[in-house]
Amino acid sequence: MITIRKGVDRGHANHGWLDARHTFSFANYYHPDHMGYRSLRVMNEDRINPGAGFPPHPHQDMEIITYVLEGALAHKDSTGGESVIRPGTVQYMSAGTGVTHSEFNASNDDPAHLYQIWIEPNKRGAAPRYEERQIGTAREGTLALIASGDGREGSFKIHQDADLYASIVPQGTTLAHTFAPGRYGWLQIAKGGIELPGGSLMQAGDGAKINDLDALSFTALADSEVLLFDLA
Repeated sequence: MITIRKGVDRGHANHGWLDARHTFSFANYYHPDHMGYRSLRVMNEDRINPGAGFPPHPHQDMEIITYVLEGALAHKDSTGGESVIRPGTVQYMSAGTGVTHSEFNASNDDPAHLYQIWIEPNKRGAAPRYEERQIGTAREGTLALIASGDGREGSFKIHQDADLYASIVPQGTTLAHTFAPGRYGWLQIAKGGIELPGGSLMQAGDGAKINDLDALSFTALADSEVLLFDLA
């Protein structure tokens, strides 16, 4: 079964410097039917004005993945992690026992557009950790593994039985993913649009809950960018 959550139905917060869309309940947005899905707790699409950003703030016991679509994000944290993340680079931070970090648009001229993803860990009290990966062209026309519970294929090894795939899908390309018995999925359209078997359409901002499905396939209706989660 595939249940689509339209992007226009997400929570919305406009703080002037930040325009955010919340797939799941977050901060001042609360919806009892959208508290997360399996271990996936936060799926925020953020647009940050030039030069603006989040000042230092704490996190604890959360797996945090930042996926930049446009622009550049300057990150600095209490583990010593410090970098500027651009499209093609994915950032992972395990908050563990506690970490403080800041995130700012690295440009004074151009906006930054990104997804902030939080996954609840299956292990609490772990040591905080920061990593980043260059994925570049590895995701073009295929589902590239970005994060996993076992760190296979060079992915981030996270504290959860969850796999995250990313893909840049050229128009007309069909991709497929097989789910093991008892697994669940979440599909997030970051750019473009796709068609699912049976004719259902999804566009940028839409997400879909997947359960009781052996395999998922979709075809890009335009040049698209997608995130796919395979969840316990």
